[in-house]
Amino acid sequence: MQFDLCCASHSDPILSANLAASPLVAAGQPCHVERGAASAGEAYNRLIDRTEAPVLVFAHHDVWLPEGWQHLLAARLAELPDDWALFGSFGVGLDQAGIGPVWSSSLGQIVGRVPMAPVAVQSYDELLIVLRRDAGLRFDEGLPGWHLYGTDITTEARARGRGAYAGALPCIHNDRYHSALGADFAECYRYVQTKWRDRLPLKSPVIKISGSGLHLWRGGWWNRRTVGIREGLAVGVDHPPAALAARCGWASVWP
Repeated sequence: MQFDLCCASHSDPILSANLAASPLVAAGQPCHVERGAASAGEAYNRLIDRTEAPVLVFAHHDVWLPEGWQHLLAARLAELPDDWALFGSFGVGLDQAGIGPVWSSSLGQIVGRVPMAPVAVQSYDELLIVLRRDAGLRFDEGLPGWHLYGTDITTEARARGRGAYAGALPCIHNDRYHSALGADFAECYRYVQTKWRDRLPLKSPVIKISGSGLHLWRGGWWNRRTVGIREGLAVGVDHPPAALAARCGWASVWP
């Protein structure tokens, strides 16, 4: 299966230690990297325009893909209904359940259900999103910064009558712990809240987007209340991602 691996990065050391160290990249799979963009939408649309493959895999620079991952991707995409436009390693189902097993270093655990078949979702964790080029989707460059673009593009696909799914496509997200949602997150929240007002509520992996915006305040309150617990869960980013994958049973994920 032909696909292009794409990444927006601001740190060569993080990229080199994670996504660029993935076995498929080491074996010769090109990784197209965009640097210096003002937003995820700007970076990812540049990557859409720079590449030609029928399938695009947008991955964070702190993601590591296990041995055989590209073959598992092909198997998972073959399971999808014909209407699919998006697929992801972790999404939020229409019932608000987390779908798709991934390791998160910031949470110190595997998160997401292991579905037996693709599950329709309303949003993605942006760690890894697969886009079908002929669906004609682009990322919204009006959405500022680097948050909630997984929710936005999923809602866009569904508004066009196209399918967005998640499934069992494990990977390592060697992400750093963050204690709170910043002002930049609030700006993205309000943008999505206004843009998709007629489709609210929407549940992202981080927060519910509601018409009132109450959940933005509630999320900040909850983060303050649980900071000690969440700090205790995080394992840091000094563990080699290959070792984390082995601990998860994902040293190889050949289908």
